[in-house]
Amino acid sequence: MIEFHATTICCCRRGENDVAIGGDGQVTMGKTAIMKNGAVKVKKIFHDSVLTGFAGSVADAFTLTEKFEAKLEEHRGNLRRAAVDLAQMWRSDNGMRNLEALMIVADKDEILVISGNGEIIAPDQQFVAIGSGGNYAYSAANALYNNTDMTAAEIVRESVRIASTICVYTNDNITVETL
Repeated sequence: MIEFHATTICCCRRGENDVAIGGDGQVTMGKTAIMKNGAVKVKKIFHDSVLTGFAGSVADAFTLTEKFEAKLEEHRGNLRRAAVDLAQMWRSDNGMRNLEALMIVADKDEILVISGNGEIIAPDQQFVAIGSGGNYAYSAANALYNNTDMTAAEIVRESVRIASTICVYTNDNITVETL
């Protein structure tokens, strides 16, 4: 089976009204071929009030994103309740247990990572990154957040760009969404 995966997604919040998420555009087929350079892996959902970005198997990430959006509708935009409900479904549904994807979701109040085994992680910091270049982007975001006055969008874009210079599964075709 051919697997498509690997990416870098970064999210940052600066103050009450400055939230951004960004990701690179590379889709890798297996470990040796770039299938696409301009994929969009971040978007606004639920009436443009929630940001989401995914890393992992593309088909699994699309499935996870659709299910999360349905849970948001069901819970009228309550990010945490939707995430908990999705995690419960993930753990109890045999088909979903095999999904190989990670998501970052954020609204004006919080950032959450929904992991591939149905766990929900609220990061300690006001920034987080996932994917193959996630550790590089996280380190960059940490330095930029704590040592500059850059906006959330600027931090996200620069963090993913820095990751793209180190991680072979990340490119510099970056999409950023803001709230």
